[in-house]
Amino acid sequence: MRWSLPLLACAAILGLSVQAPAGWPAVADGYRRLVERAGIAGSSLMLMRDGRILVRQNEGYQDLDRKIPVDDHTIYHWASITKTFTGIAIMQLRDRGLLSLDDPVVKYVPELRAVHDPFGDVSDIEIRHLMSHSAGFRASTWPWGGDKPWHPFEPTRWEQLVAMLPYTDVQFAPGTRYSYSNPGVIFLGRIVELLSGDDYEMYVTKNILMPLGMHETFFDRSPYSLVSHRSHSYFRDDSGIREGRFDFDTGITVSNGGLNAPFGDMARYLSFLMGDEERRGEYDVVLKRSSLEDMWTPQVPATTGEGTNGSDSHAALSFFIERYGDVELVGHSGDQNGFLSHLYIHRPSRTAWLIAFNTDVTASKDHARPGTREVDLAVRDLILRNVIH
Repeated sequence: MRWSLPLLACAAILGLSVQAPAGWPAVADGYRRLVERAGIAGSSLMLMRDGRILVRQNEGYQDLDRKIPVDDHTIYHWASITKTFTGIAIMQLRDRGLLSLDDPVVKYVPELRAVHDPFGDVSDIEIRHLMSHSAGFRASTWPWGGDKPWHPFEPTRWEQLVAMLPYTDVQFAPGTRYSYSNPGVIFLGRIVELLSGDDYEMYVTKNILMPLGMHETFFDRSPYSLVSHRSHSYFRDDSGIREGRFDFDTGITVSNGGLNAPFGDMARYLSFLMGDEERRGEYDVVLKRSSLEDMWTPQVPATTGEGTNGSDSHAALSFFIERYGDVELVGHSGDQNGFLSHLYIHRPSRTAWLIAFNTDVTASKDHARPGTREVDLAVRDLILRNVIH
């Protein structure tokens, strides 16, 4: 078990009042034991309060073959947590008067006219439906192929997605229920590109990453200067462990799952999400607090299905509002190519935490080995019991 205690010392030097909560040792010990029991190659956990890091812990290896341990510079793939950045980009465009969340998506993506909609006119699908996974589109981006080593990791061009639209249907009336949809977020990314004139990656870099000081965050393949810090990823089941694709390209799906970053940069992002009056002006450059709060307004119940993490939750606008007993959390998870992650914000206590795993573990048949998702839930319960309580 490795706690980053020097971080606390540095904070003290800067005059910041930070210390690990009294219940942290129980969380740290439980987390370490769970990671070991599951056979997860590498993982990191970070706890924040009032926008500042309280404590962080790294376990295992970012590269099993070379026995390179996870450290504070390890870069994880954040998968669907990328969707929260896409949502913020849409809200920025809204605040600049370039769109309304009530606008029909076909106003910006006319190619959607080719979709089969048995519930009415496809123009009934609004931008807010895409953001709340209530537009009626299927979950998977590319339901054909992709299972061969020589296949692209994801479709690489917008034209490939457009070619699928005549074979795509709307599965329920927009706004009536929840169903997690990756294609819906790609349509949001397309809107960002059309209205800004920038590639999605460049827009987010200029308008979110750089203002927040996230200088080691990037999309898809690693810059040469950072590739040595990028974690490998793995899959473990009863047959053993195998490595996933390394340094992969999410192609046209970048807006729903292409983000890579170390925990230090993600701490800056969480600090922005939590809010800090001392940095209000800096954060308002990215997005007004009122607009961020708009994103956390529940839109549709999301009690079952992908993205709900087994909770009593609602889909909001590119975030989820998750409820565990009488505790309400703002959250979002990520799950792709062996990487799993989750961010949680408890607004009343201004506490947040971030957890990432580089191994997708399938629980053993005898339940002796928990799966990665079970580990995530168990660590969440440890934090709720020992830190939030």
